[in-house]
Parts: sequence; structure tokens; C-alpha cells
Amino acid sequence: MNIDLTTPALLFSTISLLLLAYTNRFLALATVIRTLHREYQKTPDPVAAAQIANLRLRVNLIRDMQTLGVASLLSCTVCMGLLFAGMVFLGKVVFAISLALMVGSLTISLIEIRMSIGALNLQLSDMEK
Repeated sequence: MNIDLTTPALLFSTISLLLLAYTNRFLALATVIRTLHREYQKTPDPVAAAQIANLRLRVNLIRDMQTLGVASLLSCTVCMGLLFAGMVFLGKVVFAISLALMVGSLTISLIEIRMSIGALNLQLSDMEK
């Protein structure tokens, strides 16, 4: 496989956009958690408590997604430095690690997205009664 400086550079825009999307999800969930927490303190509700538990887990997953995404971006940067220095084999290894980190981040993202359906089902559960 041939690899040059442009190969890891291709991931920069993708990783940056993913990190922005992850941050937006985090901020949206933080707002929902704060609102639910305020409502729960006024009037305890088992559905709100279950939603908060679901949201807490999802926020932790987003933290892990962001961590792996940042590690992937950092690995890409190191890879480019290694390639620039002429250490092609080591650059390929670090690039492979970067790709693995990105796959991990995307996998956790998929899990978190699937969990978001659980939160919506909890919200709608009172309508089924």
C-alpha cells in the first residue's frame, strides 16, 4: 500500500465534522438533562428518572466517542509527522491505529443513536396507558 501525506490529511475534515456533531449531541443532551432534572425535583416522576438514567449513559457514550475521535485526529497528525520525516512503515502503523480509533468512535456513535430510541419510547410510554 502506498501512503503519502495526503492520505491521513483526508481524514481531518471528516474527523472534525464528526467531533462537531458529537459536541452538538452532547450539548443537546445536557440541556435535556438539566430540564428533566429541574422538573424531577419539583415533581418526582418514574418516567423522568428512567429518562435521566438513559441520558446519563448516553452522555458517557458521547464522551467516549469524542475521546476516540480526538485520539484518531491526534494519530493522523502523528502519522503525517512520521511520513514527513520519512518513517513510512511507522506512519502506516499509526495510520492504521487512527483508522481503528475512528471505527471505535463510529461504533459507539451507532450504539448511542440506537439508545436514543429508548429515551423516546420512555417519553411516549405515558400515552400508551
